[in-house]
Amino acid sequence: MNETDVIVVGAGSAGLPLAMSLGEMGYRVLVLDRNASPGQGENKHAIGGIRATHSDPAKILTGLRSLEIFSTWEERYGDDIEWMAGGYTFPAYREEEEKALRSILPIQKRYGLNIDFFDPEKIKEVVPGIDEEGLIGGTFSPGDGSASPLISANAFYRQGLVNDVDYRFKEEVRSVIVEEGRAAGVRTASENFLAPVVVDAAGAFSRGLCRTAGTDIPVIPDSHEGAITEPVKQFFTTMVVDLRPAPGSKNYYFYQNRHGQVVFCITPDPPIYGTDKRETSIFLPQVARRMVKLLPRLRNIRVRRVWRGLYPMSPDGSPLVGWNRDVEGFLHLTGMCGQGFMLGPGIAEVTARLIAGKGTKNDSVILKGFHPYRKFGGDETLK
Repeated sequence: MNETDVIVVGAGSAGLPLAMSLGEMGYRVLVLDRNASPGQGENKHAIGGIRATHSDPAKILTGLRSLEIFSTWEERYGDDIEWMAGGYTFPAYREEEEKALRSILPIQKRYGLNIDFFDPEKIKEVVPGIDEEGLIGGTFSPGDGSASPLISANAFYRQGLVNDVDYRFKEEVRSVIVEEGRAAGVRTASENFLAPVVVDAAGAFSRGLCRTAGTDIPVIPDSHEGAITEPVKQFFTTMVVDLRPAPGSKNYYFYQNRHGQVVFCITPDPPIYGTDKRETSIFLPQVARRMVKLLPRLRNIRVRRVWRGLYPMSPDGSPLVGWNRDVEGFLHLTGMCGQGFMLGPGIAEVTARLIAGKGTKNDSVILKGFHPYRKFGGDETLK
C-alpha cells in the first residue's frame, strides 16, 4: 500500500508542478509535506513576480516556459490564478546599471526574450510618476508578469488530484531510505514509504534531508522580508526592479497587483543566513525610503502586512536540478534562490522528462546550467 513510482518531498513551488507533470505522464506519485496544506512552506512568502528576464540561458528558457504555463492556465484549466501581464522594468540611473543591462541584451534576445533598452520617456510611460532626476532609461520586457502564489499552488494541487497524485500533509520526512547505494523511499514519523525515485523538493530544508541519505548539497537558507499595502486605484502593473545598492540592501523591487495593492521586497546585503522568519523593525523604513524616492506618489499609501521567508540559496544563485551522484534514484529539484514561484512550473516539466528519460534540446541547456555538480561561479547579473 505504501509503494509508488516517485516520492516528492515538498509540496511547494517546485514539488507541486512536478507532481502534476508526472501525474499527467501516468506515474504514480506521492507528495509528502510537513505543513497542513499545499504551498504553506516558503511558497506563500513569494510576492508573485514571474519573469524570463534573466541573463542565464537556463533561467531564460525556464522562465519563458513558466510564463506560458501561467498565462494560459485559466484558458486550459479554468482557474483564475490572478495572472497579469505587466512586464518587468529595470530603470537605470547610473552608468553601471545601464552598462550591465545593455551588455546582457544579446543573450536575452538570442534565447527568445522580448526585451529592449528604452529611453526615459518610455520608462516614464510604463512607470507613471517615476523619479525623472538622473533617469538614463532602462529595460522593459512586456511578456513578464505576476500571479497569486497561494491560488497558483492550490491550482497545481487540484490538477495533480485530477491525475491521481497522492498527497500526505502533516507528514514530515525524517530520512531518505538508502539500500545498497540507491534510494528506496523515505521514513516519516508515522511510517515508511517506498519508491525507486525520491525527489528532493524540500527547498530551504534540502540540505538536512540530503544528509539523512549520507550526501550533501550546497543549499543554505537565507531570510528575506516582503510587504503588501492597502489597495489603491491601479496606476502601474509592471514589476519595478531598482538594481542600485544601498546600505543594508543589494536591490529592491515592487509592483501593483490586480487588487491594487503594492507588493514589495528587498535583497539584504549582507545576506541573512539561517531559518529565522521573525519580521524585523529594520526592513520597512529601509525599503520605504527608497521606494518613495523612486516613486513619490507612494508616500501616503499604508502598509497592511509584512512577513519574512526563506530563500534556499545556492553558491551562484541558480537552482540545483539533477540526479545525485552518490545515491542512485535520488533527484534534486531545489536551491531555487527565491525564484521558485517563477521557475517552478517550467523546471518541473524538465524534471519530469528527466525522470522519464525523454529530454528535449532546451532541456539539455537547462539541465547543464542547473546541474548540481557544476562549477559554481559568480551570481547571475539580474539575481
